[in-house]
Amino acid sequence: MNVYVPEDSLIVFGIVLIGIIFVRWMLVASLKRWSNKDPDRMKVYHIGKSIANWLMIYGTLVYVLFYFRTSDWMFQSLFSVGSEPVSVFLILIAVLIILLTSRVSSLVRRYIFPGIYKRYELDRGVQFTFDKAFHYVVMVLAIVVSLSTVGFELSALTVFAGVVGVGIGFGMQNIASNFISGIILLFERPIKVGDRVIVDDIIGDVERINMRATIIKTLDNEHIIVPNSYFLEEQVINRSYSDKVMRLVIPVGVAYGSDVQLVRELLLQVAKDEAEVSPSVRGLPEPFVNFKEFGDSSLNFELFVWISDPTLVIKLRSAMNFRIDEIFRKHNVEIPFPQRDLHVRSIDASVTEQWTK
Repeated sequence: MNVYVPEDSLIVFGIVLIGIIFVRWMLVASLKRWSNKDPDRMKVYHIGKSIANWLMIYGTLVYVLFYFRTSDWMFQSLFSVGSEPVSVFLILIAVLIILLTSRVSSLVRRYIFPGIYKRYELDRGVQFTFDKAFHYVVMVLAIVVSLSTVGFELSALTVFAGVVGVGIGFGMQNIASNFISGIILLFERPIKVGDRVIVDDIIGDVERINMRATIIKTLDNEHIIVPNSYFLEEQVINRSYSDKVMRLVIPVGVAYGSDVQLVRELLLQVAKDEAEVSPSVRGLPEPFVNFKEFGDSSLNFELFVWISDPTLVIKLRSAMNFRIDEIFRKHNVEIPFPQRDLHVRSIDASVTEQWTK
């Protein structure tokens, strides 16, 4: 039986809601004036604004729950889980606990953890892994606590666990595989956020490792969504796995008859000159010129240079190609292009007569 709500009570209810909105507006405005765009105070402003928004939204819901606590419809059973009846009130309480935990987790990961990461100089991959692990653990605990708080016995959820198990066994193999693969990627870390990887001849940087798929941003600013299981089942080149130092190979061909010793010296000079302006080009291991082969129309060489940042491969290769072209022109070293000679064994006599005329 619903309890009658007098008209004056509804007026009070509306006034309180308006008051909550007004207090939130005053708090945010005061924090904004206090921060005055100061970098240190702006951090406090953003935290305060998030808290004010949360208090306005979820505080209003709590007030609504409190205000209608004597209404029968709030406690009327909608359905049962095992022997436990589920009402609107219980659902709202559980949702509020989960949302509160999610908000707290977000604030901690956004404003507290960065200071810890900076202090201990953790790389992006470790930061991402710790953020995800912390969020998953906190949310699982929040769900368990919310169910216990509203009176659920966890044993009553065995029916759902059975349904989920059957679903995974018959229709969710792929999703379960990618989810478990995502957990393995986060903790075993064969790839991590910030790594430069090559997937099917496409070069990109790992941006996020989600529960089902990994997001890779290519050099063309395109995003590739790759299932997590791919990284455990296929061969993936990770240029940043344990050591970011890699060998950059610059192929170049010169004409037959060129002074190969001069070519070697010029290529080493190119590597030396580039190292002076590019900190990523390393002096050790030393650059090396490989006389690869006698090609069809050129003598083929390779300049091996070690670099410390795999994200600069394209930029450094282009810069050294410019240097090679410039230094070869100065020393008259010819870079040939493919040529073909046509030998005619026989020709029709009428054609020869036409040429002679």
